[in-house]
Amino acid sequence: MSETENENEKFPRRKTPVFLQFGKVIVYCLLISILIVLIVANQRIDPFGVKSWYVTFPMAVLLLGENAIKFWVAKRYPVKIVCYVLDILSLMVLTIFSDGTLISILYLIILSEFYLNQKSITASVAMWITSMVTFLATFALSSVFKSEEFSIGRLFLNVFNDLILFIVHFFAMNFVVQLARKNRALSRASEELNNSNEKLRIAYDELKEIAALEERQRIAKDIHDTAGHSITTVIMQTEAAKIALDSNPEEAKKRIAAANLQAKHALEELRESVHLLSGNAKESSLKEKLENVVHESMEGTDIAIRYDVDDITVGDLKARLILNTLKEGISNGLRHGNATAFYFELKENGGRVEFLLSDNGTGMDAGKLKEGFGLSGMHRRAESLGGTAWFETEPDEGFEIHMTLPSDGKKKTENKGKGVKK
Repeated sequence: MSETENENEKFPRRKTPVFLQFGKVIVYCLLISILIVLIVANQRIDPFGVKSWYVTFPMAVLLLGENAIKFWVAKRYPVKIVCYVLDILSLMVLTIFSDGTLISILYLIILSEFYLNQKSITASVAMWITSMVTFLATFALSSVFKSEEFSIGRLFLNVFNDLILFIVHFFAMNFVVQLARKNRALSRASEELNNSNEKLRIAYDELKEIAALEERQRIAKDIHDTAGHSITTVIMQTEAAKIALDSNPEEAKKRIAAANLQAKHALEELRESVHLLSGNAKESSLKEKLENVVHESMEGTDIAIRYDVDDITVGDLKARLILNTLKEGISNGLRHGNATAFYFELKENGGRVEFLLSDNGTGMDAGKLKEGFGLSGMHRRAESLGGTAWFETEPDEGFEIHMTLPSDGKKKTENKGKGVKK
């Protein structure tokens, strides 16, 4: 596509209004009709000893020609000014070489074209006053040239009806023209509004598709980061249990229990992700989901978990982070710290959601703590949501996971739950 075509596409030319196109055609046809009648009706008049139609016919041709240029060819205002000057001169000559009965009609026709093209009422008023003054002056000169008796009173008496026509024509034409322009402006505004609404609808649909795609990508990454990591851990735990089965049955048993718990968490994570992708996520509160994790972790194992959870509401991303952190913390406590008991707490305090998970495991020297995949993932996700995560541990003092997140300002009636399995 050429540069010119691109420019035309960006800035399309405005079409001439329909009322203006038809108005010009009607005005021009009236001009032709009146000029024919004027020439035929004034054939016998011979001012200055010259047959009237010798002058009126060429003037009529000139008037029709320059008005055709003015109506459909001239685009620049200076060219139109020249045409209006020729109009005045032609009308003055036609006034002198006729009986003057149709001259006012010709003035009204010329004024009609002017009114059709004007957006400013001020310009129309100026042209109207100028035309009436010219009309009166021309009639006065015509009376002088024809050696007729002339007086101001007689002049106004002769053109009184014509002046009334000028006034009525001015108000009627400008009312119709302004009404048509307002109607066209409203139609254009309505069309632009409809176009804008359609563009907004398309943009909204595109945004929904992008949001859905981003959500699917996030869930896919979640599956890769959490479920994939959990399954890898299950494999490692079962391999370690296989090795320790003969030499240390108790250690093998712990490894199998940890692998079983990790597998349950991975399965639950996969189910939740599938529900999210299909748009059929289970409607349950965060408190209920956390309690399910606690109960599943205790089921079939010898671990005990006490918990104190406020019934709070946060966004999906924060809820998933809290759930995944609880699952990861319990699994890590079993795998690395040989923990047998946990304490979990979730509170909302001062616009912050506070998470705590501690265990009674072996712990380690905090200075030697190296954050693996799970712990570093907690850091990254918490920071991405405007929060933070940190860890506290000492040898033989267990391990604690702390995390705070901004509250979403939605807190249900507090309903704490406490549970323990002995």
